[in-house]
Amino acid sequence: MSAPILRAQGVAVHFGGVKALDGVDLSVDRGELRCLIGPNGAGKTTFFRCLTGVLKPTLGTIVFRDESIGGWERHEIARAGIGIKTQVPSLFDGLSVEENLWLSLRKVAEERRRQELILEVLDRIGIADLRKLILGRMAHGQRQLVELAMVVASSPELVLLDEPAAGMTDAEVERLARVILDLNSNHTVVVVEHDMQFIRMIANIVTVFHQGRVLVEDHVESILHDDRVRAVYLGKKNVE
Repeated sequence: MSAPILRAQGVAVHFGGVKALDGVDLSVDRGELRCLIGPNGAGKTTFFRCLTGVLKPTLGTIVFRDESIGGWERHEIARAGIGIKTQVPSLFDGLSVEENLWLSLRKVAEERRRQELILEVLDRIGIADLRKLILGRMAHGQRQLVELAMVVASSPELVLLDEPAAGMTDAEVERLARVILDLNSNHTVVVVEHDMQFIRMIANIVTVFHQGRVLVEDHVESILHDDRVRAVYLGKKNVE
C-alpha cells in the first residue's frame, strides 16, 4: 500500500491551560474523501486551522506526502499542492466569475493557458453559464461554487473544505454534494462539516471529534448509528 497523502500524529493545540486539541492522530489515503465532524467546540475547526496554516500545533506533526507542514504559512501550504476553502468565500465582489478565476490562476498558469483552465473548471463545477456574472450580484450558494472552482482550478492534490454547505438551500446542498463527489475522482478531499444530512450524501469514512480528540472513526452508516456520536451531538457528558 502507498503511504497516506496526509498524516497527523499527536497533534495538540493549547491556549494557556485549555487543550483545544489533545493528541489527534489521523491518516488520509490518496484518493479518499474523508469527513471530519463533531459538535461545536469538539476541535475539528482547530484541527482544520492547523492543516491550513492558520494555527501552529503546540505538539505533534502534520505530514503532507513526505513533508512536515505543521507551522507552515498558508501560502506555503497552497504551493505544496493543497487547495483550501474556508467558511467565508474570499472573492472580489466587483469582478465577474471569470475575472476572479483569472486572478486566482495568475501564479500557476501562463496567460495563454489560463482561459482554457477557466473554461475547464467552470464546466466541471457546473457553473459555465455564470462566468460573466458579477460576484456581488450572485446568491450565496452560487458564490460558494465559484470559490470551490477557484480552489480546484490549480489542480491541487489535496482539497480541504471547511463547512462548504453552510447557508445553502436544500437544492444547493444536493448540487454541492454531486460536485464534491465528482471532484473526488481526481482529488483527495477532506471536508469539515456538522450537517449530518450532507455528510450522509458524500461520506465514506468519517472521523468524529469530541473534546479535542478523535472519538471514533468508521464508515458513515456505522457513525450515524453510533450511540457515542449521538450522545456528543445531544450534548451528553461522560462519553467513552
